[in-house]
Amino acid sequence: MRRRSGRRPGKPDTRGAILEAARATFAERGYDGSSIRQIAASAGVDPALVHHYFGSKDELFLEVVKPPIEPGAVMDRIFAEGIEAAPENVVRVFLGVCEGPVSGPAFLGLLRGAVGHPWQALLLREFFSTQIARRVVRRLEEAVDPAELPLRASLVSSQLFGLAMTRYVLRIQPLADASTEVVVAAMAPNIRRYIFGDLGAADLKAG
Repeated sequence: MRRRSGRRPGKPDTRGAILEAARATFAERGYDGSSIRQIAASAGVDPALVHHYFGSKDELFLEVVKPPIEPGAVMDRIFAEGIEAAPENVVRVFLGVCEGPVSGPAFLGLLRGAVGHPWQALLLREFFSTQIARRVVRRLEEAVDPAELPLRASLVSSQLFGLAMTRYVLRIQPLADASTEVVVAAMAPNIRRYIFGDLGAADLKAG
């Protein structure tokens, strides 16, 4: 039988053991509360072996979550036309992810799993907050009060995840079959307000 190519020698179950330990650690402690050393100890391996298999903690986290998108590339697409066009591009790019032949089933599988399994919900939340929201913060910190960005990001996510559930999972009509342009035109004003507008909730600012 042909052997799989790659740079990861060692016991066949080592990589799987590290992934299982990482999945449990990230779900329990969150991304920031987890370390390579903790994950290695849980898997019963040396931390150097974790780096050998996966590189950085960031790369290991993405391997655990298996998101259908590359976060940096998504940010480039959203902000390609500048900050002012970001609200429309947020919706357009999100629809592209949901409707992509590969990214669509993968993302909707993550969403369905998060609804049914608490640990998957935790991992999806951590992915959004550490890999997406933080990148958004870096792009918007000169245009928006940084203290408001966590709240603004969570409001945007509520719109996008709600859109995904109603359009692709529940398939509520006529939204389910509406064109991309109709959805962008309808959703973008809300996204714009959540990014740039007055939220009327100064006491809810998160640091």
